[in-house]
Amino acid sequence: MTLDRPSYVWPGGKRSAACFSVDVDAEAPYLWQHRAAMPDTIGALEQRRFGPREGLWRLTDLLERHGIRGSFYVPGVVAETYPDILPELCRRGHEVGLHGWLHELVADTTQADFVRALDRALALFEAQTGQAPAGFRSPAWEMTPAMLAALRERGLRYDSSLMGYEHPYEIDGITEIPVHWSVDDAIYFKFLGGGADKWPPVAPLHVGEAWLHEWRSGSAYGSLFMVTVHPWISGRAGRIAMLDHVLETITGDAATWWATAAEIADWHARSPNAGRFLVAATVPTGAA
Repeated sequence: MTLDRPSYVWPGGKRSAACFSVDVDAEAPYLWQHRAAMPDTIGALEQRRFGPREGLWRLTDLLERHGIRGSFYVPGVVAETYPDILPELCRRGHEVGLHGWLHELVADTTQADFVRALDRALALFEAQTGQAPAGFRSPAWEMTPAMLAALRERGLRYDSSLMGYEHPYEIDGITEIPVHWSVDDAIYFKFLGGGADKWPPVAPLHVGEAWLHEWRSGSAYGSLFMVTVHPWISGRAGRIAMLDHVLETITGDAATWWATAAEIADWHARSPNAGRFLVAATVPTGAA
C-alpha cells in the first residue's frame, strides 16, 4: 500500500516557514497555581514580573531590528493587569492571541470553566484592541475535542497548541499551527529556585545552536519553525543575544518565509494545502 504523503506548499515558492511566538505569561501561572491560597512571598512574582516590565519590550525591539512581526499569546488576567500591553503590541504591528484567562491547566479545568475563561478573555481582547483575536494557544499545550469545538464555535481561525504535523493542518474543522517542545525556551531556561528545580539552566549559546539545527533540519522537510519564548525567561540579556544570532541567521535565508501564526493560518485556508491534511481529535475508549 502506498501512503499519500503530500508535501506542504508555502507561498512564493518558499521552502519552509518560521514564526516567532511569545507566551506573555507574567504572573498568571503563579496565580493559577496558588488560586486557593496565595503565599505571603514575592520572589517568584518579581521574577515573573520582569516580563511585562522589561523582557517583553526587549523582545519586541529585537523583532523590530530584524523586521519580524511576532504572535503574542496573552492570558486575560495579564492583559487586564497591564492594560497597555495589547494596544502597544498591536500598534507595533504584532499579532495578539488568546492564552486562557488565568493560564488554566487543562487537566484541572472543566469544560464549563474553560468556556467562561475563553469568553471573558475574548471580551477583554475586543475591548482593548477593537477586534477579535484570530487564534488561541492553550496553556501547557494541551487540548480536548470539546475545547477545539468551543474555539470553532466562536469563529477563531486557528489553534496553536498541538504537534500532529510539522506544518499547518486541520483538526476537527479548525486550522492547527503546530508547536514543538524542542524550540520552547522554558524547558531549557526556566529556573525558579528554592530547591524545586530538577536541573540548572542551559547555556544560551548551546540552545541557540540547537535551535538553528532544528531549523536547518526541518527546512529540508518543508517544516514550520515555530519558536516559543516567554518574556520573563528569554527577556534576559544573555538570551536576547542568543535570539539575535538565531534570527540573524534565519532571516538571511531567502527560502524561509517569516509570518505570524494568523498569516500562516490564512495562507493555509486559501492555499492548495486546505483539505489535504485533515485529522480527527479522537480519544481511545480504552485498551482492547
